[in-house]
Amino acid sequence: MDERGRGGPPDGGPASVIDTRGLTKRYRGGQLAVDGLDLTVPAGSVFGFLGPNGSGKTTTIRMLMGLIEPTAGTVRLLGRPMPRAARTVLPQVGALIEGPALYGFLSGRDNLVRYDSADPTADPRTRHARVAAALDRVGLAAAAGKKAKAYSLGMKQRLGLAAALLQPRRLLVLDEPTNGLDPQGMREIRTLVRELAADGTTVFLSSHLLDEIEQVCTHAAVMAQGRLVVQGEVADLAAGARGRLVVTTPDPAEATRVLKELGVGDVTADGDRVTGEPPGRDLAEVTAALVTAGVRVRGLTVERASLEDAFVALTGEGFDVAG
Repeated sequence: MDERGRGGPPDGGPASVIDTRGLTKRYRGGQLAVDGLDLTVPAGSVFGFLGPNGSGKTTTIRMLMGLIEPTAGTVRLLGRPMPRAARTVLPQVGALIEGPALYGFLSGRDNLVRYDSADPTADPRTRHARVAAALDRVGLAAAAGKKAKAYSLGMKQRLGLAAALLQPRRLLVLDEPTNGLDPQGMREIRTLVRELAADGTTVFLSSHLLDEIEQVCTHAAVMAQGRLVVQGEVADLAAGARGRLVVTTPDPAEATRVLKELGVGDVTADGDRVTGEPPGRDLAEVTAALVTAGVRVRGLTVERASLEDAFVALTGEGFDVAG
């Protein structure tokens, strides 16, 4: 497990940068979007906020940032109450929520200049250096002069991230930051997130991509239908789910029969791979039973559980891992 996020805050600030208690949002008409959320994001962590589309993630983020009022409950950001302390807190927070708001007729560079000009804490004497550094950090230096309306969705995501990085931030809140990016772009953003965390920035990353959370995050919370299902260190969440028994054999039909006779549950065959729930007996016994039945066993192991396994075990439902 990555050690970031295990220790105390780097600057003597609050041990957690986001705290919600009983956070609830009910819209007119009675729709309950977020239901009694108790969320704790440790300082220095890369915190994945995970859930299918429509699970309440973006509504939660909008309440965290003071963009909408909660129906009930409280939010503390960097140890201060929101939205009451917004003027003090938000200059220390970078955010990319629901895609960036861009001026299509302006270049990428000029969009960032306008963002920076709107920040009362920004020194105008170093503005162009900050803009250039932010563009370079997200890989847009070569496209800085191109009009934003000509940017692809992935380039717009990068530009929004650059805007969030114009100033040093204690907290970075990213809502689906890899939306629209190709695999190479996704890898670059993940690398950037790790670098930011290594520099002491806490990153709160919302995503519906389990693989993204598992690769980059130290901690995570799982949302489903507006409710918090579980939160904790990513390694612990995955460890809480059982893995899968995997038998590799050119005799899948016979292996399936034997495993079922041994009481192995949820047995499925796909090509030369037969999988099932981990058996309650020693793996050597399983191997012996397969071999005695004439099954040619080329491999037998229990694969460790993934975050997807944990999600299914916790919620009893599938998960859109591809988007």
